[in-house]
Amino acid sequence: MVVGAGAVGSFFGAMLARAGHRVTLIGRAPHVQAIVRDGLQLHMGGQVQSVPMAATTELAAVRDADLVLFCVKSTDTEAVAREIAPLLADDALVLSLQNGVDNAASIARQVRQTVVPAVVYVATAMPQPGVVQHFGRGDLVIGPLNARDAHDAALQARLQSVAELFATAQVPVRISPDVTGELWSKLMVNCAYNAISALAQQPYGRMAALPAIREVQHAVVREVVAVAQADGQSLTLPAALEAMERIAVAMPAQFSSTAQDLARGKPTEIDHLNGYVARRGAELGIATPVNQTLHALVKLVEAGRAASAA
Repeated sequence: MVVGAGAVGSFFGAMLARAGHRVTLIGRAPHVQAIVRDGLQLHMGGQVQSVPMAATTELAAVRDADLVLFCVKSTDTEAVAREIAPLLADDALVLSLQNGVDNAASIARQVRQTVVPAVVYVATAMPQPGVVQHFGRGDLVIGPLNARDAHDAALQARLQSVAELFATAQVPVRISPDVTGELWSKLMVNCAYNAISALAQQPYGRMAALPAIREVQHAVVREVVAVAQADGQSLTLPAALEAMERIAVAMPAQFSSTAQDLARGKPTEIDHLNGYVARRGAELGIATPVNQTLHALVKLVEAGRAASAA
């Protein structure tokens, strides 16, 4: 079951479904109706494939799941986790495919089942209901939520089975003993790209072509690394800067998920990206003026659109 089937969840659901696995997408009515009628239209590698699969708007469908891909927006994590908690099978595994570093822990506070964080590396978009475009990558990093579980043989076996399941769908999955550190690295990349891409409505390649923007991105990365290190993470500045630079090369045409949300007038996850870094920095005594500024500017755009709609 894919809970919160937007572009990311629908992509991974489609990859599993076309490999012959039984997949149900749980999403918004227009998306569900289009999939039920025509299958999910997957634009990938210069081709369009219609992938038939089940789809519903009802969260109650999670009762049948042995694996839940939890893909809702970070702002909805606790509410949706609380809603599915009494519905999940005892042995269901919940895989959090979300931005930010704290979603898996939030889910785990609501459900008794095993929750596994996943770092998602994929460039996708959903230009209209029932259609997913793939622009690059499509791999996951998974690992135990808590360091104490790293030596849990039963959990390691389950993680291996998840990796093998995705391998049948040509989705590479790496098992990491420090997935939280990997999540911080992904958060760093998101903080460097998402808000700027959203505010300018520009793709990553165009951002990287401007030295002034790269200077801003480097400042963002320095702040995220400082907060991560104060939080006990092993993120280093040279590795972080290198990882940040690679993204624009790997995904030059990609608009951030925040940019896509703003373009559609949807709420963003900025509170869980630059906003999270600013909040955590304040708690740890680390100044984060660039992240604070980007967070505030995206919130200003959101507020202006909300006022216009009212």
